[in-house]
Amino acid sequence: MGIWLMTRSAIWASALALTLAAQGAVAQVSGTWIQLEAQPTQTAAATRVRVYAQRAEDVAGFALGRSWYAIVAGPYPDRAAATDALRDLRQAGLAPGDAFLTNGERFGDQFWPVAGGTPAPQRAEPEAPAPDAPQTVTVTTPEAAAPQTAPAIPEESLQDARVSEQALSQPQKEQLQTALGWAGFYDAEIDGAFGRGTRTAMEAWQLAQGFAPTGVLTTAQRAQLVGAYNAVLDGMNLQLVRDTAAGVEVMIPTGAVSFTGYEPPFARYGAKGDVPAQVLLISQEGDQNRLFGLYEILQTLKIFPPEGERTRRDDSFEIAGSNDEVQSYVTARLADGQIKGFALVWPAGDSGRFDRLRAEMQASFAVTEGVLDPAIARPDEDQAIDLVAGLQIRKPKATRTGFYIDATGRVLTDAAALGACDEITIDGSHTATTTHVDADLGIAVLTPDDRLSPQSVAAFQTQMPRIQTEIAVAGFPYGGVLVTPTLTFGRLADIRGLNGEDTIKRLTLTAQAGDAGGPVFDNGGAVLGMLLPNTPRGGQVLPPDVSFLLDAGTIVSALSDAGITATTTDTLAFMPPETLTLRAAESTVLVSCW
Repeated sequence: MGIWLMTRSAIWASALALTLAAQGAVAQVSGTWIQLEAQPTQTAAATRVRVYAQRAEDVAGFALGRSWYAIVAGPYPDRAAATDALRDLRQAGLAPGDAFLTNGERFGDQFWPVAGGTPAPQRAEPEAPAPDAPQTVTVTTPEAAAPQTAPAIPEESLQDARVSEQALSQPQKEQLQTALGWAGFYDAEIDGAFGRGTRTAMEAWQLAQGFAPTGVLTTAQRAQLVGAYNAVLDGMNLQLVRDTAAGVEVMIPTGAVSFTGYEPPFARYGAKGDVPAQVLLISQEGDQNRLFGLYEILQTLKIFPPEGERTRRDDSFEIAGSNDEVQSYVTARLADGQIKGFALVWPAGDSGRFDRLRAEMQASFAVTEGVLDPAIARPDEDQAIDLVAGLQIRKPKATRTGFYIDATGRVLTDAAALGACDEITIDGSHTATTTHVDADLGIAVLTPDDRLSPQSVAAFQTQMPRIQTEIAVAGFPYGGVLVTPTLTFGRLADIRGLNGEDTIKRLTLTAQAGDAGGPVFDNGGAVLGMLLPNTPRGGQVLPPDVSFLLDAGTIVSALSDAGITATTTDTLAFMPPETLTLRAAESTVLVSCW
């Protein structure tokens, strides 16, 4: 009973003490090892060895050849010491029932510990990095050592399978449930409890593979199931990368991406093969405001589609997105004045590999000392208004101008550009819905999804203006390049259209396509109407300084028919241009069609 009263740490310590006493506290490659388990991929082995290493310091990992990787404990001075240690570890639940002793002659290159620890046979020192190499330390393991025969797994009876299953650790049981779920046979909670749902899933998997449906997987069947689960990562060469400049450690698919440079707050890893993939490591100093700002900025990037889940907490956020081109995931957390995280961008249609890579990166992500220096960026890096740290921002299909017409934040704009929109935003951040369209007049009313409180709303002029008086249109002729509207000045050329239409007025004004939908102001800041798009009329292309507005009275009447009460004025006054500019900025908005 004494061994059962010992803590797990004490058992590991006693086993290690036997080794150190016989070796004079110097680890040697020779001796007897306990092989705790073997995994068919480096990814799975790296994950499992980290679990074991949390319990003791004498755990190591070696390649076995033929893409198998061993997780071992030792070495022990002789077989008797190793046998005693294995018995103690099994009794404490720290070693699976199918663990066995080995002399290590099959061991290839060592992939664990990362640094120091038990030396590996014939382990070469890493080459010094080139002067322009990234400031990283990468734990590398070849995907396959020299061809060797993988250890054979003996056939088991049903009783033997039950015995070996009982020796599985909690993580191993959860991994089996995860693998069954990935294979499409299990959709319940991953809890490591093999109840009726798990047994039914095992039977279904066995039938699909041509095995007898016992509901208990043998050691060989478990290896096959987990091997298939991990095979999706074959060729990804998943490696633990420690970026000392960014202070981040995470598993990265180095078979698909390679380091391309630092562009704070990102360390960028771009595609190096046929798979158009990206990995970003996020590292910067900051507080909650900066974390929230990063959350907003990332959603403007083209590599993070708007379709997907968003979660923001007080100290972290997650963004997931997908479209016909890419699927992506990014997360970051604030701790001790530092914001650190990672992003994975992967081709659409490869969800199985993307989900596995994301899970591996989430499980392995760790923060180390240091934060990315903003001055580390290259002096010759590309800079542009539509780039954020070298990454292309998401661009709308079209942009127009609009203006507030009531205190709830409803916006009037040009209807022509809204027909093919999947999403509409006001000023880039407020989503809105089209709640009224008058196709004959060419106007649309947008209602924000969340109520807004504009500083100023349009006051429509009911008095007839005089011909040749000065007017000004407020708009966004350059899309979202400028954050405030631009005023373009001109004159009222006629109070009717070219064919005598009394619902429109002709202007002498050179407008851009993005100005359409904007308010046309008189000298006193009242709105004479909405600027119409410059489209060819009757097959004629008019001079560039000819524009038209939809009359204020016509707009007010149309809004009233739609149940919207507009503000009107009959005051003719004068307003200095600088005051008019402020009025325009308060009431004019950028309308984006996505």
